[in-house]
Amino acid sequence: MACAPSTMKSRACCKTSWPWPRNCNACARQFSDKPPGVAHMHTTPRKILLAVTGISPQVVTETLYALSQQAPEHAFIPTEVHLVTTQTGKKIAMEGLLEKGHFQALLQDYPQLGQPRFDESHIHVIRDSAGQPLDDITSEEENTQAANTITQLMADLTSDAQSALHVSISGGRKTMGFFVGYAFSLFARPQDQLSHVLVSSPFESQPQFFFPPAQPRTLRINSTDVSTANAHITLAAIPIVRLRHGQPQALLEGKASYSDTVAAIQESLDPPRLIIDLRSQEVICDKTQFPLPPRELAWLTWWAQLNSEGIYPTRADFLRKDELRNSFLEIYKQVLGIKDPQKFKEYLEEQKVKHGTSLFKLLQDDAPEDHKKQFDTLNSKLKNHIKKQLPIGWEKYAPKNISKAYRLPISKESITIIWPDF
Repeated sequence: MACAPSTMKSRACCKTSWPWPRNCNACARQFSDKPPGVAHMHTTPRKILLAVTGISPQVVTETLYALSQQAPEHAFIPTEVHLVTTQTGKKIAMEGLLEKGHFQALLQDYPQLGQPRFDESHIHVIRDSAGQPLDDITSEEENTQAANTITQLMADLTSDAQSALHVSISGGRKTMGFFVGYAFSLFARPQDQLSHVLVSSPFESQPQFFFPPAQPRTLRINSTDVSTANAHITLAAIPIVRLRHGQPQALLEGKASYSDTVAAIQESLDPPRLIIDLRSQEVICDKTQFPLPPRELAWLTWWAQLNSEGIYPTRADFLRKDELRNSFLEIYKQVLGIKDPQKFKEYLEEQKVKHGTSLFKLLQDDAPEDHKKQFDTLNSKLKNHIKKQLPIGWEKYAPKNISKAYRLPISKESITIIWPDF
């Protein structure tokens, strides 16, 4: 659609009207028989516009108009439109956008928008804890329900990998806009966008203005006749930090409330705290307490002890330095409660069937390949155990390669080891 003028008002190219010809003499392009829409502008099947609205549903048509004016190679043309609002907001949106025909009028004036799906089923009403629709958001409880509704909706709309989401925070109460923006930060994928629509004065918040029509009209605003040709609508993109990566599946599926979601994210961002209790064979990562198998517990304790001593070995150090391997095995003996060296060797051999190559090989100086395998296997096993228990923030408690030296990526002041009586 690069052949059409950006304002789409001069109708200079045949592609601004439907049906299109198979060839456009004005720009020497060939077109298919399909009407304007997603197939011509996007590779993702679903393009979803989500907007929060209150008593001014114009933000929907204003945002759609602004999207239609973007350069074709960057344009986001929705295939469906969704609103989140109150019961009062729904009635106003139904009347202004659908019953009075402003939504359809926009599509007729700007055919590059195609025919995005939008009806009553796409208007999501905020409900109270009993499931009753809210007329307004005026209390703390209603505010909480608004946050939960928005969080659930954002999780649902971003669950489809074959979709892209454009979210507008322009309408509704200020808290609704904040919740939508924050929920976007929690769930947004790389293909998703966040924006705010800016409308020039005196058209902003005017109930009779929904978008600049292709044929300008004169409106009476504040006792003055004003032409819609003077209206300027700008779509301001809002950069935001995406926190979706690493979230547990329960949050991504919208099974947690807004408050629970925020609490889980906050915990992952708090300074790390690691407590290793060798007596109970449990660890506490931040506020999450869970057991570890003896081998993985010993391996984590070994790394924690190295951190406390300021020792950050490379993999090569582990392969060639007996004292490093022996220090791990000594910790392993304490975890198992085995003092006798011969019984410890027998135990390691018994574990060979369960764990593959026996850790007994670590006692030998002439098995570098086995040492390498055990080093990588132990790191991988420990990471998987921690990740399973701590989906958010697990990276802080697993050995990490930092400039070729391995270490736990937390300070020694954040580590506490409770040793057993041995």
